Amino acid sequence: QVQLVESGGGLVQPGGSLRLSCAASVSSFSAYDMRWYRQAAGKQRELVATIAFDGSAGYVDSVKGRFTISRDNAKNTVFLQMNSLRPEDTAVYYCYARFGRYEYWGQGTQVTVSS
Repeated sequence: QVQLVESGGGLVQPGGSLRLSCAASVSSFSAYDMRWYRQAAGKQRELVATIAFDGSAGYVDSVKGRFTISRDNAKNTVFLQMNSLRPEDTAVYYCYARFGRYEYWGQGTQVTVSS
């Protein structure tokens, strides 16, 4: 059974940094498109960042220049480096993997930005 396990969330002050990790128990991880989503309380889930199998990345406008998505195919892991965090970044962050018609979600990790 495929599992995505996120880690690295927590409480951080505004302006601080966190690095999220998502370890995937899939074969052929390098072929998967990977994404990070987030969902704040009372809001819809939104796409934050994507990284394709070829390494090309994309970001929602609100995190451009602050967040960086990357992947380590040798470790079946995708990362989200989050800098200059703001209170509005507070949310549960979810890892997502897609390959063809197959898609999987992680259980989420809470990120809280507060002084």
